[in-house]
Amino acid sequence: MINADKPQLWKQDIVKSVDLFNNWFIKFAPKTYRDTRKQTTEQVINAINLTENLTNITIKSLNDHPEVLPILRMSTSPPLARDRLIGLAHANKNLVKKMEEGVIAVQMDEDELNRNLDKICKIIHELLDTDIFPWLTIKKKPTKLEKERASTIVADRLCGAVANPIIRNAQEQRQLALIGKYLKKLGYKQEYHLSGTPITEIPPGTFSFRMNVPSGKEKNINIPVDVVIQPKKLRRSKLPILIEAKSAGDFTNVNKRRKEEATKMRQLKAAYGSEIQLILFLCGYFDAGYLGYEAAEGLDWIWEHRIEDFKKLRI
Repeated sequence: MINADKPQLWKQDIVKSVDLFNNWFIKFAPKTYRDTRKQTTEQVINAINLTENLTNITIKSLNDHPEVLPILRMSTSPPLARDRLIGLAHANKNLVKKMEEGVIAVQMDEDELNRNLDKICKIIHELLDTDIFPWLTIKKKPTKLEKERASTIVADRLCGAVANPIIRNAQEQRQLALIGKYLKKLGYKQEYHLSGTPITEIPPGTFSFRMNVPSGKEKNINIPVDVVIQPKKLRRSKLPILIEAKSAGDFTNVNKRRKEEATKMRQLKAAYGSEIQLILFLCGYFDAGYLGYEAAEGLDWIWEHRIEDFKKLRI
């Protein structure tokens, strides 16, 4: 074991991990958020233009540009969560989900689709925030300044709704880059493997990011793994080391999600036996309750602030 069997070190490691995350957040999170906000503002302006300054929110406009729906949800008073819109409009849940991914659920009957879109349009029209879009009340074309101001407000609402995923994604990208840089210094080569590639066939001295690993008793469950490392010296089982990058900005959230890794571990063991290793790469707010739970489930971890512990994996 690397850290799971050393509870005497957990307290000081937790403090260092929290400090590392907080320092990163203060330095880089604001820029990440600002960059996303700028990009989102441009998307809002585009949505306003596509709907003729929000005066043409129709079945056709939503059919042609389903991707504007999240922006329209944030243009109402109060702003609408996706499930709230579905409930108010009595709309098809899958349709709304697909629209927010930028597509229309093509398998739906055209009449049914139009009925759903019409109900969505009516709710949006009824709740549009005229304080943000004053031109809707006076029925006048907005000035450039009015449009920019409104777009910034809606962009802030959108970014506020997804602030945690924005930060989490940026942190995950940073963690993977850090692991990749460390492995390359050790002489490892990054490779890409198609989904479903048997992990015992991965060449020694290589690593890959975001690989789907067949798991479960029948190996019919694909589990996404952040990093797969095949040591230079193949193990007897030829099994690689699997790494899950984890970061957290508060203690509450990790304890809500701590079962996820344990479930992955059980599915992996069902497929490959007890020799398979899933190692957590941690940065941020992981308390003793979380660590104790994962240790009891047979999981081990490496702290980002002590990345040299990778060497203990004999890679």
